[in-house]
Amino acid sequence: MNEGLVVVVRSVIGFFSLLIFTRIIGKEQISQLTFFDYVLGITIGSIASELTVDLSSRAWPHWIGLLSWASLGYFMEVITLKWRYAAKYLEGEPTIVIMKGKIMEKSLKKMKYRVSDIMALLRNKGVFDLNQVDFAIIEPNGQISVLKKPEHMPLTPKDMNMKVVPDGISTELIYDGIIIEENLAQLNKDKAWLIRELKKQGINDASEVFLATLNPAGSLYVDKYDDHIKKILDIGDYKGPY
Repeated sequence: MNEGLVVVVRSVIGFFSLLIFTRIIGKEQISQLTFFDYVLGITIGSIASELTVDLSSRAWPHWIGLLSWASLGYFMEVITLKWRYAAKYLEGEPTIVIMKGKIMEKSLKKMKYRVSDIMALLRNKGVFDLNQVDFAIIEPNGQISVLKKPEHMPLTPKDMNMKVVPDGISTELIYDGIIIEENLAQLNKDKAWLIRELKKQGINDASEVFLATLNPAGSLYVDKYDDHIKKILDIGDYKGPY
């Protein structure tokens, strides 16, 4: 058989094998993966790639290896769901790295983390001042959870005894210049109402609109094709305050 055709057939086998196995394993999103899940995914992907292009060996040993690794990953998922202590040792557990505003040096040393690593994770959470942090916890997936000190917590409408109207989920009314009449009907609106609302914003035809949405609070969002916004070519061109 032609080598190119063999690679195509093996690719199809590997593709659908990976699709089925990943569905069965039921992994979380990549941002939620533990280190073990990450390594498992790389290994399974490597076996699938060898199954596809390694023509020096038969396909079935690679497929058996793929099946074995996927099965082991599935059984590990079952074990961690059934037994809490197994999950603790297999997946790890959260570690407090800042407690009551104080850095836990022993915890950092145990996890082989530097202070600069913690600072980088905090900046990803929008925290640039350690004085604002009450507790910080490194989760098993490597992400950091932060509890700010009460005086640095943002105010909420509840704190100020304010009543708010829930926005809910916005519904598309126009997409790519085409009115979605089914969505209008679900909201008890019609095309005449939509055209009137567009004219209030200086838009004479729906074809001028790239996207229009309406939320349950009655707020209409409209994005036109021609926005007349000058593009900033480089971040260095921005002259905002620093």
